[in-house]
Amino acid sequence: QVQLVESGGGLVQAGGSLNLSCAASGIILRINTMGWYRQAPGKQRELVAAITRGGSRNYADSVKGRFTISRDNAKNTVYLQMNSLKPEDTAVYYCNAPGVIARQGIGDYWGQGTQVTVSS
Repeated sequence: QVQLVESGGGLVQAGGSLNLSCAASGIILRINTMGWYRQAPGKQRELVAAITRGGSRNYADSVKGRFTISRDNAKNTVYLQMNSLKPEDTAVYYCNAPGVIARQGIGDYWGQGTQVTVSS
């Protein structure tokens, strides 16, 4: 059973920083793309950033220049360094790994979510 477990959320003042982590566990053969999504109250879930196994990155326009996504393939872990946080970044952040090749087959996995709250 593959699981994604996030950590690092919390409450921070505007202008501050947080670093999110997401570790995948289970008998995993390969993880291709890993990404972070977020969902604010009353809004749809949106892609924040994604990174391929080879290190290619893409970001939502709203976070470019402020957030950095990275990963450690050996640890099956993805990170999201968030700087210059704004109140509009407040949301539940979810880790996603589509197309995970594991012992039980190929699947799309989500973490349980971690709350990020930015106060003004």
